[in-house]
Amino acid sequence: MEINQKKKLVIVGGGFGGINLIKHLQKDARFDITLVDRNNYHFFPPLLYQVSTSFIEPSNISYPFRRMFQDRGHVHFFMGALLGIDPATNQVHTDHGSLGYDILVLAMGTETNYFGMENLRQRALPMKTIDDALNLRNHLLLNVEEAARTTDPVEKAKRLNIVIAGGGATGVEISGMIAEMGRHILLRDYPEIAGVKGNIYLVDAGPALLGPMSKQSQEEALKVLTELGVQVKSHTAVKDYADNKVVFSNGESIDSHTLIWASGVIAREVPGLPEKSTGRGRRIMVDAFNKTPGSENIYVIGDQCLLSGDAAYPDGHPQLAQVAIQQAALLAANLKRQASGKSAKPFRYSNKGTMAIISKYKAVVDLPGFFFKGFPAWFVWLFIHIIPIAGYRNKAKLAFNWFWSFITDNPTLRLIIRPGKD
Repeated sequence: MEINQKKKLVIVGGGFGGINLIKHLQKDARFDITLVDRNNYHFFPPLLYQVSTSFIEPSNISYPFRRMFQDRGHVHFFMGALLGIDPATNQVHTDHGSLGYDILVLAMGTETNYFGMENLRQRALPMKTIDDALNLRNHLLLNVEEAARTTDPVEKAKRLNIVIAGGGATGVEISGMIAEMGRHILLRDYPEIAGVKGNIYLVDAGPALLGPMSKQSQEEALKVLTELGVQVKSHTAVKDYADNKVVFSNGESIDSHTLIWASGVIAREVPGLPEKSTGRGRRIMVDAFNKTPGSENIYVIGDQCLLSGDAAYPDGHPQLAQVAIQQAALLAANLKRQASGKSAKPFRYSNKGTMAIISKYKAVVDLPGFFFKGFPAWFVWLFIHIIPIAGYRNKAKLAFNWFWSFITDNPTLRLIIRPGKD
């Protein structure tokens, strides 16, 4: 391929997969790259729960795309939400117009899955986006303000009950953070609720917390959360939520104004792809090169794809950031190989381990063949989560905010901000 014969590469989704693909291709002038995203910023999903609990600001984990791509003449940003694609004409359709492509990469990730329960979709509080995290932050703070104002002890207790559905890393992490807030912050800020006990319930349909992790991690999470006062209910699914009452699969119910939904995700839909290309969890099936079946120029990476051909993961790869990052790196290398007339290489996932923070100074880390916990794991968790944050200033701000918050047990970000219309 000649240098001046640029391939129009359109990437839909600016998460881990999309951004890392651009990083590996941004210096290759053979590609004219356009990133399409509904937001104008990249953000770091693993720390959303800290935004929602007033521990860090959203700006600590966000970075504008246009700032990221400054001085990259062949990398462009197009703000728009995907409406569909037309493989026959190589067109991407968005709510702000259409784009043509030579190569299309879908990296849109997942959205919250309510498993068809409409009451949950309308009333539960998800945590998949910056908007979700800010909405949850406002809800938690407004709810405690209501508890402080009311003189009815029953209503106070109902306001202070919190139910978290989903015992994965997100559910465990936000349960621990809210429990720490209750210990160190609430009574300082809200003396009106002294003597009224609210409860934190963490429920999961599976037999143990942190299902994909080791038994040691599962046991440590249960132990630490129980010590913090979190009531863990395993083998329990949420079946309904109406009139501020959470109903469980075993017939029990809990009065609560707060149901946090961290119980499942489903891949984002892409109208225009053949129905046969969609598999379990609405994930798009791809071959060992992340290419969709029957296509020569459409690829899918990250949480949105279901890749066959990796013998170690016959049912598909876990929906983790590391998978998206590794798939992006290989796809970039393969696109370069193809542009040079060389053969592509198949994807093989290298498992670098998983980790979860449970509470202050408490975390678990599973590495291949090795497990550790407590303060060392907590420190490693902090270090690992600073590295991927976009922008040196954001890394520094996040490190300082963490240091100050952990030292004082009293972050000052508890602001109720509700944009209104005149």
